Amino acid sequence: MIMPGRLKTNWLLPKNLVIETDLTRMKVLYVSYDGMTDALGRSQVIPYLERLSAKGHKIHVVSCEKKQVDPSEREEVKNIFSQKDIVWSPLDFSTQPPGLSKIKDVYKIRRKVLALHKNHFFHIVHCRSYVAALASLKLKLDHGVKFVFDMRGFWANERIEGGMWSKKNPVHQLMYRYFKKKEKQFFSYADAVISLTHNGKGLIGEMFGESIASKTTVIPCCVDTQHFSRHRIEEDQRSLLKKELGIKEDSFVLSYLGSIGTWYMTDEMLLFYKKLKARYSNTRFLFISGDSPDFIMEKARLHGIDEEDIIISRAPRKLVPLYLSLSAVSIFFIRPVFSKRASSPTKQAEIMSMGIPLICNTGVGDTDMLFSDEKVGLVLRDFSDEQFNRAVDHMESVLRLNPGEIREKAIKNFNLDDGVEGYDGIYKSITQG
Repeated sequence: MIMPGRLKTNWLLPKNLVIETDLTRMKVLYVSYDGMTDALGRSQVIPYLERLSAKGHKIHVVSCEKKQVDPSEREEVKNIFSQKDIVWSPLDFSTQPPGLSKIKDVYKIRRKVLALHKNHFFHIVHCRSYVAALASLKLKLDHGVKFVFDMRGFWANERIEGGMWSKKNPVHQLMYRYFKKKEKQFFSYADAVISLTHNGKGLIGEMFGESIASKTTVIPCCVDTQHFSRHRIEEDQRSLLKKELGIKEDSFVLSYLGSIGTWYMTDEMLLFYKKLKARYSNTRFLFISGDSPDFIMEKARLHGIDEEDIIISRAPRKLVPLYLSLSAVSIFFIRPVFSKRASSPTKQAEIMSMGIPLICNTGVGDTDMLFSDEKVGLVLRDFSDEQFNRAVDHMESVLRLNPGEIREKAIKNFNLDDGVEGYDGIYKSITQG
């Protein structure tokens, strides 16, 4: 059992401060190391914050933005926040000096959140993942601000298992041990913990005790089911996009959505496609990704796949549903490592909301539970020829799955409105308790 130490409280508040007495309307400082202009920021942060603001909460966002982002995208996010009465304080994401950039960003975020609290006196600091928590925990320890640890996953383990840190590198080993030590503090001091999966919550109970698990709420990566809906897409839009991408009307399109590399198993997905292509000669593999086409094409050549069969296109968020609508089936393979048991792939919710059947693997988040009735698609036990052949053999039944049932399962498990209600309930419970 981890016992928190004594908290310090700063009662020297600004003289012009007006303290909110309505504790159903929180003043929330939302801190994210991910940028709001990032794909995840647009899909997994902004939609929640818009709706929480509509419920009356006063939201102030601090995030780290990539310098290479087009200025128009930053302006678009700025306008979205302005329309929803959300205040945004973007900081620059550091890449230099190598190895020390994260430390630099932690101190940068910490200075900003302390300065903002001095002027606004927030009720809650909501930290998205570990770097944000490390930079913002001082608001809890020194000023008594309610601390929401939105863990997203076991971040330090993800760094090792995703290959960003090496166990053979002494600096990386030092950072890993440091963040695992801090992880205990985050869970201990948190007034509320958010896990993306039930599997992850179970691990929290095993590792840190039932008292920590009892203050943990499961809120998966949700989806705007109105945006990700096949019913919003006109057939002439699909036909035009197929022409632009060089896809024939009778092509069988296997799609992959999102980033590649790290935990996403590009080689294995291409090998599965090769099996599928041998059975269905009209199959094309569509990568809807902003990552390097050269990397994907190099992998395709390595596995003896015709480059003409691979289509790679980046889609802005507003067009992702249209691109997905070209799919007969979608796929994602993720390394089934420890940290991924706490992962809720955003792409899974978006694809299911479109009514598209999925091929994926076991050992990732709550996927096994979602696929238990095989009405969503197929979940593979491993990446063997036997499992690939089994999936290809069952493809006809996969293609006959009911799109409406797949979408209903997405609405039941990943509805954005339900996720917002979960966050709203947490804000109210920790301030009124």
